[in-house]
Amino acid sequence: ERNGRHGRLGRRRRTLPTLHTTQLIPVATGLPRERRWIGRSGAVAVPSPNLPLARRNNERQFEARQHHTTVTMRALVPATATARRGGVAAAARFFTGSRVVLDEYDLVVVGGGPGGYVGAIKASQLGLKTACVEMRGSLGGTCLNVGCIPSKALLHSSHLYEEALHDFEGHGIKVSGVELDLPAMMANKATAVTGLTGGIEYLFKKYGVDYVKGYGSLSSATTVDVALNEGGSQTLSTKNIMIATGSEVTPLPPVPVDNAGKKIVDSTGALELESVPEKMVVVGAGVIGLEMGSVWRRLGSEVTVVEFLDRITPGIDKEVAKKFQSILKKQGMKFKLKTKVTSSEVTDAGVTLTMEPSKGGDAETFDADVVLVATGRKPFTENLGLENLGIETDRLGRIEVDDHFRTKVPNVFAIGDVIDGPMLAHKAEEEGIACVENIAGFAGHVNYDVIPGVVYTMPELAVVGKTEDELKEAGVKYNKGSFPFSANSRARAVNTPEGFIKVLADAETDRILGVHIIGPNAGEMISEAVLGMEYGASSEDIARTCHAHPTLSEALKEACMATFDKPIHA
Repeated sequence: ERNGRHGRLGRRRRTLPTLHTTQLIPVATGLPRERRWIGRSGAVAVPSPNLPLARRNNERQFEARQHHTTVTMRALVPATATARRGGVAAAARFFTGSRVVLDEYDLVVVGGGPGGYVGAIKASQLGLKTACVEMRGSLGGTCLNVGCIPSKALLHSSHLYEEALHDFEGHGIKVSGVELDLPAMMANKATAVTGLTGGIEYLFKKYGVDYVKGYGSLSSATTVDVALNEGGSQTLSTKNIMIATGSEVTPLPPVPVDNAGKKIVDSTGALELESVPEKMVVVGAGVIGLEMGSVWRRLGSEVTVVEFLDRITPGIDKEVAKKFQSILKKQGMKFKLKTKVTSSEVTDAGVTLTMEPSKGGDAETFDADVVLVATGRKPFTENLGLENLGIETDRLGRIEVDDHFRTKVPNVFAIGDVIDGPMLAHKAEEEGIACVENIAGFAGHVNYDVIPGVVYTMPELAVVGKTEDELKEAGVKYNKGSFPFSANSRARAVNTPEGFIKVLADAETDRILGVHIIGPNAGEMISEAVLGMEYGASSEDIARTCHAHPTLSEALKEACMATFDKPIHA
């Protein structure tokens, strides 16, 4: 059964709305006004006054007192939204001699990050009257303002700087006197951010989303109180609420962050350093720590990564993680695994850390100019007024939701970092769209088996699906194939031969279960694997698909050939 508007096979059978037009609008026909309706498609419908009053989601009940008739229609879009956007007959605000119970908004989104702003735009596109509350004063959330986007700008700039220093000569380009202009690099980063945040505000205006700048909290299931950034307050009345407040840095008590001091910083502070530290310690070998550590290593810092576990990038396939660490170590990054930081002392010269083995043992001290704390993030769910609605969070601060992103309060929904699952911007975007589709009466759905993850170092690391350990633990028999970039013609031509692609496929059906890439542009190449897995492709399907030559993506083709048969070039 195809799953609603997505046009793809869904994992769950879902009940689709019985009406696929928008809110029915009263038109003049000679019958009592309250009984005359027309949809945007132009098809006239005259509902019986005896329709049951209890329907599933998105029902709208209209009471026509003048004729003592109550009519209930299942609608995808509230009439106010149709009138607001110039729909058929403009809804007349609403009936003469009638009373209609309508809230000011159909949906209020609390949080303007990737999940929140995308969900708000989609809701407005579906005809819902929508407001988005964001306290930062600029849209895009952590990702756009102090996360994904600025870090990628610095990763790109620092890579160019490193290439100019070490690689240009090998390409026959002689450059003398290469100098780092850190303020200019930071200005370039800021330009990228402001351009994108302004673009989202433009989209809000284009699609009619009301942007409310302030701190929003839930006072009831139908009201959001906003402490406005410019002062004062505002209360928004709404039929539905979507919580999309994202996450914040998880504090590490032995190493308290002080971004203003520029010595112990989190990921936000690491984006704003005014000079290159001679020595930097990164606490945490996850995505954020390795990306930001790579930036400052390329710019000249001696970077040491301290990790509590015995490996980097927890959750990544072990074979891939081991190769990834060896590449980063070859580049000059140092690692202290199975180590915990027990205390820190800020001095005029920098920071002194006290460390010891994770399982206990002799302590040692380590001096650094700057310490970056990158030990993870936690859901931003405190002080949102959840207690006013009886909504509880788990021990990690996450909100429990059902398959439709609905909390225990039927008209309050939650998406993104505040619910279970990886804290990824693209995951939040998909959830935002699916959530508002469900609110609007469609069958919104997210396939969590094909959510990719990327580490934007050089080379990049990109993964989707299962790891070998996960398949072994589940008792799934699988075939494995791999192909090195050193045997790929494009990678050799552009001198980026490090890394490989590994494909895991079901031993009986050959269906692809996981793809893991270390290599140039891995973050772009993973999308082919994601698309294939979304549609249930086998490794043979991709292996027998013609790929342009010479391209890096041929390595995926060869890895798939190795999975079900044998590769040609290895």
